[in-house]
Amino acid sequence: MAGNSFGEAFRVTTFGESHGPAIGAIVDGVPPRVALSEADIQPFLDRRKPGQSRFTTQRREADQVRILSGVFEGMTTGAPIGLLIENEDPRSKDYGAIKDLFRPGHADYTYWRKYGIRDYRGGGRSSARETAMRVAAGAIARKVVASVSIRAALVQVGTNAIERARWDWEETERNPFWCPDAATVPHWVAFLDEVRRAGSSAGGIVEVVACGVPAGLGEPVFDRLDADLAKALMSIPAVKGVEIGAGFAAAAMPGSDHNDAMRMADGAVTFLSNNAGGVLGGISTGQDIVCRIAIKPTSSLAKPQQTVSVAGEDAEIVTKGRHDPCVAIRAVPVAEAMVALVLADHWLRQRGQCATAVREDRGFNK
Repeated sequence: MAGNSFGEAFRVTTFGESHGPAIGAIVDGVPPRVALSEADIQPFLDRRKPGQSRFTTQRREADQVRILSGVFEGMTTGAPIGLLIENEDPRSKDYGAIKDLFRPGHADYTYWRKYGIRDYRGGGRSSARETAMRVAAGAIARKVVASVSIRAALVQVGTNAIERARWDWEETERNPFWCPDAATVPHWVAFLDEVRRAGSSAGGIVEVVACGVPAGLGEPVFDRLDADLAKALMSIPAVKGVEIGAGFAAAAMPGSDHNDAMRMADGAVTFLSNNAGGVLGGISTGQDIVCRIAIKPTSSLAKPQQTVSVAGEDAEIVTKGRHDPCVAIRAVPVAEAMVALVLADHWLRQRGQCATAVREDRGFNK
């Protein structure tokens, strides 16, 4: 199966299925002599793991990561880093009754049409279970871009958006939604409780902000920084849209408002706004990288839906098992990880191509 690897200089390949014995990743291109242990990776996995509130799947997975290779005496060696997480609580029997039915909204039908075979146990390879390895790899990527802060927040659930004037990054660590607006949390609780009682689900919007990104990352044509960010974020299961900076709102803005005016301050170029989201011409400006992703409602529903069977017969399906009423909640650490992977990749590519051409104040002299 092609398409399991991401990145050029910093390259990640993931493997494993939702209900298989384990999931894993190979992370290649990590510079040598970077301090690394399981303890550096585990906190990020703990933020993503299931069962942390009633608003996420109750599948019980410790998501304990093991480093199998590429680290010696607490330091990376430059060799590929092998990572493994064992699946401990799959409960494959939950899917026996629907093994011959295609779940609406899922990849069941398309996998079957493409490969002629599919793993019906939780979606197999198409399951969001795979994203645990992205988070683990993203923790390593953060080591490469250690001076960059990458944070994400859930800013909308269904039609209920936060009040941006109340944005507080610290609040994201105090509630189960990664919500930066404390006053919005009770509204989301009531809304999702109602959604669950109805046997339905809800979508959401996640915003990612990377601070401290130096100017100069990215390539100007096909490997534009924003293009790679869009690909990385769009590859997350259930993501149906990506915005960078002003995003789709830019279409309704006059150029005089959308352009980020520039001035000199203390001998450095500064911008008076950030509608570009920190990227111009595919290359970072030195401003914050700002991305948003739209995540569809969870497809597995407890209410009946019309579908068809592998035999080509009309049918009705009710999906049992443990599913997130709003998968956007656990997408927050995954989105952070994907941005980290892109930035680490372009950071290393920039150092390889332009290390002798840049000035020290551009941030690549280390």
